[in-house]
Amino acid sequence: MVDTLNEQAAIEAEAGQEEITAIPDGMLLDYINGKPVKDNSKEQVRQRIARALFHEYGISVEDMEPDFRMPVGGKNKKAGIAIFRHGQEHKVENLRRVVVCEKEPTGRGITKMRSHDQAKRDLEALKELMAAAENCEWGLWTNGLEFFFLQKEVTRFDVSFKPVGDWPMGDETLGTRDVASIARLRVANEKAPELLKVTFRRCHNFIHGNEGMPKDKAFKQLLYLIFAKMYDEQNLNGQPPRFWAGPTEQFTPEGQTAISERIKPIFEEVKQKYPLQKVKRDDCDPEKGDDLESEEIGFFSDSDKIEITDRALAFLVSELSKYDFSRSDIDVKGAAYQEIVGDNLRGDRGQYFTPKGVVKLAVAMLDPQPNERALDPACGTGGFLIATINHMLSRFRRDKNIKTFDESTAEFLSMKEELKCYVETYLFGADFDNELVKASKMNLMMSANAYGNVFHMDSLMFPDGHLTGNKVAEKKIKLGSIDVLMTNPPFGSDIPISDPMVLNNFDLAGKGGKRQGDGSFIRGDGYQTAVAPEILFIERCVNWLRPGGRMGIVLPDGILGNPGDEPIRRWILKHCWVLASVDLPVEVFIVEANVNILTSLLFLKKKTDQEMKAEALGQVTDYPVFMAVAEKVGFDRRGNTLYKRSPDGEDLVETVIETETIRLSGEKVKRTLRRKQKIVDDDLLEIAKEYQKFRSQNPEPGLPTRKVAP
Repeated sequence: MVDTLNEQAAIEAEAGQEEITAIPDGMLLDYINGKPVKDNSKEQVRQRIARALFHEYGISVEDMEPDFRMPVGGKNKKAGIAIFRHGQEHKVENLRRVVVCEKEPTGRGITKMRSHDQAKRDLEALKELMAAAENCEWGLWTNGLEFFFLQKEVTRFDVSFKPVGDWPMGDETLGTRDVASIARLRVANEKAPELLKVTFRRCHNFIHGNEGMPKDKAFKQLLYLIFAKMYDEQNLNGQPPRFWAGPTEQFTPEGQTAISERIKPIFEEVKQKYPLQKVKRDDCDPEKGDDLESEEIGFFSDSDKIEITDRALAFLVSELSKYDFSRSDIDVKGAAYQEIVGDNLRGDRGQYFTPKGVVKLAVAMLDPQPNERALDPACGTGGFLIATINHMLSRFRRDKNIKTFDESTAEFLSMKEELKCYVETYLFGADFDNELVKASKMNLMMSANAYGNVFHMDSLMFPDGHLTGNKVAEKKIKLGSIDVLMTNPPFGSDIPISDPMVLNNFDLAGKGGKRQGDGSFIRGDGYQTAVAPEILFIERCVNWLRPGGRMGIVLPDGILGNPGDEPIRRWILKHCWVLASVDLPVEVFIVEANVNILTSLLFLKKKTDQEMKAEALGQVTDYPVFMAVAEKVGFDRRGNTLYKRSPDGEDLVETVIETETIRLSGEKVKRTLRRKQKIVDDDLLEIAKEYQKFRSQNPEPGLPTRKVAP
């Protein structure tokens, strides 16, 4: 690899960046040249594309120019992004590619995907620009959701524009119909995460909107293809991939048929690899009523089939085959997957999921270690589990002193296997909703190529219960066996737990008693008739921890402050050390779930029996508790991004250094960019850092368990 860090100064000089510290409200800094531009929907599309051109396609920023003016039919017209031959002067004769950007369609509904013919009117502007530049071969028209790529073909008598599925990487290598299977793939990363999410949306929209397939069925068809893509990547064995689409195949009936004949057998192999089945367990006792085949594994049954048309299949394969899923960022894949899952499960079943910022904060503060067993007993689609995987991968890279995406193939494969082993051995989840269990398992498979241990069960009935995952969970995650637990349990008075068989197992379901002189409560006789689920989850989660185990749980603020809930707080203090409490603003859940409620993240550490006995004898230990209030979480009540502002009301900016490996003249070249960008106003990021500082100066109370990572 050629390291060209010395080119940084030249890049910055050409970008013409000044020492900007703030910009007026309603403006943003252009990614290409660093200059302030008006913030609107069209500009946001262009900025996303510019970042993706650098981070996904490996096109050097110094070869791009925004709003490039060029003569077209006697008039001067602007190309949204002009891309020139590497290192050449920015003149029309050196123009190789051109991008036309328009504003993104509004609303979260399904947008029907247009064909090139249906978008013919919009594409005229792109064709005019391409025709006016003799050496411009490639064009892209996009509104952020629709992407139309064109290749210009020039003959002695005519200029034509051919639809293609994508355009070349930065070194202008693009597979032909015969060799597209070995073309280089794009890698989605956190610096340009939007396009993979858009790709998943486009695929789902095409099946649901263009094919008229019901939303849930469209979701399943997309999952079939995602699994086929991952399976193909994982089983190359030195052979070219089979999951690919030539640049023009999707646009002809013959090409669509060829893609179908290539892909459908892969899915049949996927079904054989991951069959939905029940397997026998060695510890079954039929005399006790155990089911000899009670553990359900796998994903697909014989009846699962690719049922979309060859046209739709070709579209999806063309979209998905552009990416290398195995090397793409885990967090980006998880966010893209959850967006599609959320639209299908949340919308139809009233489900909602923990916002990404809260999940990351909880995982960062709990800091699970490679040899610790971690559990989310209300895992939903697996948000906490995926964040834990990403946390562990970062740790593996840090321990090996390997930067993200800089690892060799051998190092990559080694960490991949290490991560799979961790997921299969130490990571666990459970949920009452079997559809969410399946979604979580698939999320784990996409992130770590591992089945994972996600159980379909009622966590509040555990270890009793009748659901399919209960008996296996009883063996793998016994009460008192978990090191780290993180969860956002269902909560609310509108879904109370009233089953006496459940309530009788919880101290916190007992009837309230009288306060004693020392401030403690004597429990009353019997049990309440109904208790909010989050209260019972507190006790169940503590019971799941081993002595010295840690947990983070999202709770409504009332539990921590209402006078009537003091017995709950007394129970917590009796059984746990309070490590931290973080107040969350209402925006956290009002955007994601339209739930107008104040919540907190409560972090606890389970006391040992000896510690509880000592306190009962009056040996009380004073210790500091980390307290924080998050006033801003990066977005407002409408979901709009919030930025830090100066006293004058201007948006503050910071310098960010980005590196990317691109290919020039057949050689890998590392490029470093120094860019100014607005600072997202998110207290959660700072709280995580402050907690680590606090904990480095104030060791956890109680049983010593581990060293805090620096």
